[in-house]
Amino acid sequence: MKTEARESEVEVVEVDGVVPAAANDPAPEPRAQPEWRDWRGLQGRVRTLDARWWPLWVVLGMIALFLLLTLGLVIGVVYLVARLISRMLRAFFR
Repeated sequence: MKTEARESEVEVVEVDGVVPAAANDPAPEPRAQPEWRDWRGLQGRVRTLDARWWPLWVVLGMIALFLLLTLGLVIGVVYLVARLISRMLRAFFR
């Protein structure tokens, strides 16, 4: 069986000698449209990059390129050091 919420209406007459202001019942809001309808106008704009942001994309691209080159350089150095150590050990234990 479903439990229904119970509501109690209480009128406050006086609290600490002060009469509270009368509560105004808010007017019912017009039926709000779902949030996804607000995004409809951006469908075509999401797929294209705004021209105003090109300096940001250039800077971010340069940072990404720098990080990739740095990562490649570190991997190359680690590979060369490992290869050098393996050749030295191979020559030593022959």
